[in-house]
Amino acid sequence: MTFSIRSATVADAPTIVAHRRAMFEDMGERATDKLDAMSAAFETWVTERLVRGEYRGWLVTDAQNQIVAGAGLWLLAWPATPKDQSAQRGYIFNIYTQPAFRRRGLARQLMQVILDWCRAQSIRVVGLHASDDGRALYKALGFEPTNEMRLKL
Repeated sequence: MTFSIRSATVADAPTIVAHRRAMFEDMGERATDKLDAMSAAFETWVTERLVRGEYRGWLVTDAQNQIVAGAGLWLLAWPATPKDQSAQRGYIFNIYTQPAFRRRGLARQLMQVILDWCRAQSIRVVGLHASDDGRALYKALGFEPTNEMRLKL
């Protein structure tokens, strides 16, 4: 089967939202009210950032031009550190492939497109949170665990 990867546009926001919702459902979230609230808030968030160019998305389409997978990159202004003086970092998320199209290398292709784009933009540091299903792929691409800590307030 032939697949293509294209950049997402503002018109793709509903698809990006649907992918995010499905991703959380696949990870076990079943509370419909929480998923509904997240989807509504995220649609506003991602639409605003697509318009401003702070969110870049890439979508995989099949031969019939149906979207079967996608991934996104949030561009973050970042202060210089001793090891990285660049002013921007990338956060990769919303990596999702429809179940019928999994295990065909689509997530790997999306990741490669994102990483190549980041290199071309001189973004030197990218991060992500890995699901159990995605961890092996990200490790194979060179991602390493960090010492990040978190506090919920």
